[in-house]
Amino acid sequence: MYKILVRPLLFLIDPERIHHMVFSVLQMKGRIPGFNRLLRAIFTIEDPTLERVLFGLRFKNPVGLAAGLDKDARLTDTMACLGFGFVEIGTLTPKPQAGNDAPRLFRLPQDQALINRMGFNNEGVAAAAQRLRARKSEVLIGGNIGKNKVTSNEEALNDYGYCFEALYPYVDYFVINVSSPNTPGLRELQEKEPLRKLLQYVIGLSRSKPKYKPVLLKIAPDLTQSQLDDIIAILQETNTDGVIATNTTISREGLRTASTEVAAIGNGGLSGKPLAKRSTEVIAYLRNQLGKSFPIIGVGGIMSPEDAAEKLHAGADLVQVYTGFIYEGPSFAKSINKHLRKKALH
Repeated sequence: MYKILVRPLLFLIDPERIHHMVFSVLQMKGRIPGFNRLLRAIFTIEDPTLERVLFGLRFKNPVGLAAGLDKDARLTDTMACLGFGFVEIGTLTPKPQAGNDAPRLFRLPQDQALINRMGFNNEGVAAAAQRLRARKSEVLIGGNIGKNKVTSNEEALNDYGYCFEALYPYVDYFVINVSSPNTPGLRELQEKEPLRKLLQYVIGLSRSKPKYKPVLLKIAPDLTQSQLDDIIAILQETNTDGVIATNTTISREGLRTASTEVAAIGNGGLSGKPLAKRSTEVIAYLRNQLGKSFPIIGVGGIMSPEDAAEKLHAGADLVQVYTGFIYEGPSFAKSINKHLRKKALH
């Protein structure tokens, strides 16, 4: 019903505008007694065969909501009722920032894809922390953190540290985002020395706390082979708890959408189906190089339950969805979990 009746109507409206409209409606309905309970009854699968244990955390199922959709932690309780085993908020920065100029979010329906150049638009980490303080669900929460656009790379540690401290009481794990293509110079932090210092710093902060909380790194799909090998070495050297592969891509290869339309859109990160092959390749390479026990979360181009299973088969322990959720609708996590449960039973 979603794809036949609802999605065509939603896709008539500017993508960022409809995003805010849907969020506002869900926030209002979430205040109605019993609404979230109804969502949970419709969209959630509870089955021990779906549970996963990773870096000391127990996930009710392996399907998570990727960062970027609920940046400001407005709908974590509702997303928990839509069947997700974990929800990643952010990317959050110390100070609120408006992000890049609109329009900055574009649909490519022919490719089942999105292009975004949002630019870490968020209300600031303090606002998200305040919302998390009041949340009611027990779904696992990841805190995806970054730096403000005006902060130089030389001072980036301060921004990541500030976000860590603000979110520490309220999230279950942290994600270091140095792989978004939409903040100028950010991907330079993926280079060997800056990345080593950043991971050591944030991991050190976590180790200084009464309870250690895992620190993961989110990487880009556009890394060269040598860059990927450098990152693998740094993950091992710093004892980073896991890796998320991958963020959006700057590549435009193989798109069905007319090249003139793509060119008119301009810069931004591409997500959705065109990213599937490359992200799976990166996951498989990471698994081969890092061994069987290193935690990997797979994201990028998961547009069907079969796509999710492919990521897991390639070596991911968990998966995350974003663009697939927009294209497939609120039952997407349930559909993936039903598929994975069926495979487990056979």
